[in-house]
This record gives sequence, C-alpha cells and structure tokens, in this order.
Amino acid sequence: MRIPSTVRRAVADVSVAFDAPPDEVFDYLVDPANRPQWQASLRAIADLMPLGDRPGDVGTSWTDVTVVPGVRPRMEVVRSARPQRWVEIGQWRFVDAALVLTVDRATDGSTTVGARAVLTLPIVLAPVFIPLAVVVPPAVRLDLRSAASAITARRNHADQGS
Repeated sequence: MRIPSTVRRAVADVSVAFDAPPDEVFDYLVDPANRPQWQASLRAIADLMPLGDRPGDVGTSWTDVTVVPGVRPRMEVVRSARPQRWVEIGQWRFVDAALVLTVDRATDGSTTVGARAVLTLPIVLAPVFIPLAVVVPPAVRLDLRSAASAITARRNHADQGS
C-alpha cells in the first residue's frame, strides 16, 4: 500500500451576490489586471502573458505579487467558459492551489458568484488545513464583496459620465 505524499482539501466554498449582469461580472473577475483592486492578499501582478481573445482566457498566466514578502505564486487559467465558469491554478514552491469561479444569474436579476478554493500540500503540512478552513472562507467572501463594490462603483461612474 502506497502512502500519499500530498493531501488536497477545499479551503473555501462561498458565494456572493453582485448587482450586475453575468457577462460584466465574469469579465471583471477573470481579468488578472483587475485582481489587485479587489483581492486583499495581492499588491500587484507581474509577468502577465495573455493568451486568447479576452483577458483571462485559457492559457493566460501571470505571477501574483502578494502582501507576504517572497510569496509569488505563478498562476495559469486552465478553463474559461464565459460567462459561467472559470478555473485558475497556482503554484508556489510545494503548494498547489486551484480557484473555481461559477457565475449564475439569480432569479432576482442579480448575479451570484461562487468561489471554491482547493489547496494541495505535502502531507506533513496537513494540519495547516484546520486554521485555513477557518480563515480562508471569510477572506474569499470579503474579496468577492470588494469586487462587487468595485463593479458597482465602475457602473455608477460610467452612468455619471453619460
């Protein structure tokens, strides 16, 4: 019997309502250039290598410059089904991460965004999942709420300019 060397766990599975249509929400969220505006853990992105016709298309890659010195995961879009589903993977040293975004129109006309974050770690670090399961969901939810506010502010600014 082989003992696994890594362990994979979901560390967040949250959803947030956005007051904008799915296409607009999707386009804003998946564009790597927008990420530092709404993702609290990011200072910037670097080494952006766009691929495809739209920002955030499959194959697009970049480096997250996080607020934690030295932590700079390399990110890549592995699935993009506009405007319903988008998947990125990231790797930093011995940690792999995946983020799946789902975008659905709600019955009230708003848009619901689901975010599921999954980490793969060496099995010796498995105890880290316990605090991550407490800390990560509220952080992801807060980031999505920041994105929703940014989209609303952009829409209001555009309306004032008309």
